[in-house]
Amino acid sequence: MAKVAIIIPARYASTRLPGKPLIKIHDKTIIQWVYERACQSKLAQEVIVATDDERIYQSVKEFGGQVNMTASSHQSGSDRIAEIAKENQEMEIIVNVQGDEPLITPESIDGAINALISDNNADISTLIREITDKDEILNHNIVKVVTDNSGKALYFSRAVIPYERESRQTKFYAHIGLYAYRRESLLKMTQLEQTNLEKAECLEQLRALQSGMSIKTVVVDYKPIGIDTPEDVEEFKRYLQSKLY
Repeated sequence: MAKVAIIIPARYASTRLPGKPLIKIHDKTIIQWVYERACQSKLAQEVIVATDDERIYQSVKEFGGQVNMTASSHQSGSDRIAEIAKENQEMEIIVNVQGDEPLITPESIDGAINALISDNNADISTLIREITDKDEILNHNIVKVVTDNSGKALYFSRAVIPYERESRQTKFYAHIGLYAYRRESLLKMTQLEQTNLEKAECLEQLRALQSGMSIKTVVVDYKPIGIDTPEDVEEFKRYLQSKLY
């Protein structure tokens, strides 16, 4: 069995919601909500928060989580988790779980892990969900993806893909930003130069695709609540209230 580690990159700085990992909702910080969800994975042997902020570091320690300090110079979460992967050569599969996704399901995490275990030709796996709402399809903040018949990603875009000349000819899928990497694939991708497609769309996964790497997609049936704005915080609170009463 491959050694699987979940690494949760978390930084304090955020343009729209500074300090969001430490926002408390129902007596738990956002990062604690994410960490505890990740710990429910049946396939991962280790869960680590990766941060460059002492406040986040201390918070994770206080609730009993595992946390590593990383360099403050990293440009992306992938770079941050790669630092930890380099220091831990026993990690064969590394899962990047976003630190602002408190509703991530352990079943979805395990789905991404299983996708790599079952497909030796895949470098990376990630999650997608079907979308039917027109506003979501047209929303440039929701990344769309098209795949081949085996579920391998062909392209990711903020634009509407595929373009339908006639309606109801295809399904649309949105990308969920969780990735499982083979160790060598993570280290390779983070050492590559940014590609023109990545720069154009501001989508890191296009660097991997344009460089010939294979990304396996896994369809899941949940809609994540990412915490990026004060409105997202309120939406998460409403969701928790609906489960309590």
